Amino acid sequence: MTIKLYCFGESGNAYKAALALELSGLDWEPVKVDFFGGETRSGDYRAQINAMGEVPVMVDGNTRLTQSGVIQDYVSEKSGKFGGRDAAERREILRWVFWDNHKLSSQAGMTRFLMNFLPEDKRPQEVIGFMQGRLKSAYQVLDQHLEDRDWIVGSGLTNADLSCCGYLYYPEHFGFDRKDWTNIDAWLTRLSETPGWKHPYDLMPGSPADRA
Repeated sequence: MTIKLYCFGESGNAYKAALALELSGLDWEPVKVDFFGGETRSGDYRAQINAMGEVPVMVDGNTRLTQSGVIQDYVSEKSGKFGGRDAAERREILRWVFWDNHKLSSQAGMTRFLMNFLPEDKRPQEVIGFMQGRLKSAYQVLDQHLEDRDWIVGSGLTNADLSCCGYLYYPEHFGFDRKDWTNIDAWLTRLSETPGWKHPYDLMPGSPADRA
């Protein structure tokens, strides 16, 4: 049975789940969610798809999961990939997934939205400046961690990498420039050279160009 992933191209959190599915080799397909048309805020979506009003949502037969980290864990369980070689490595992967969700992706997603998807006269510059400062601290942590290693945890690609990269391939400006972070840049290049890797706008339906 084909796994379905409710997602849209602009969502970095959905990208984490979609990329895990794509690189795992599991049979899956995206289901486009019209976020900008208000679909996730509708009563039907919350009643039938996700009461939290978010993407991604993964449906595999009778299994329905939300939150990208949970979906990545399910993909690892089903495919045997990205979850670590032992219990200690799995805990370290989870440590970085939780860090990303709290310190990196949550900040990047909000800042990118405020800077690109709101009308210019409604963009709160003080909030944006504050968020970019928090993001810079997160980039420093990640860049320093990657100074002497190819991957965030262990010797190969894991969910730690698939989580932390979620927003860093997007072209919209939100205060992240790869050239400023040498180790992050090399890591993103390494990840994008993984067979089967796709850019978020190629992997999932929907992009700003569709609404232009």
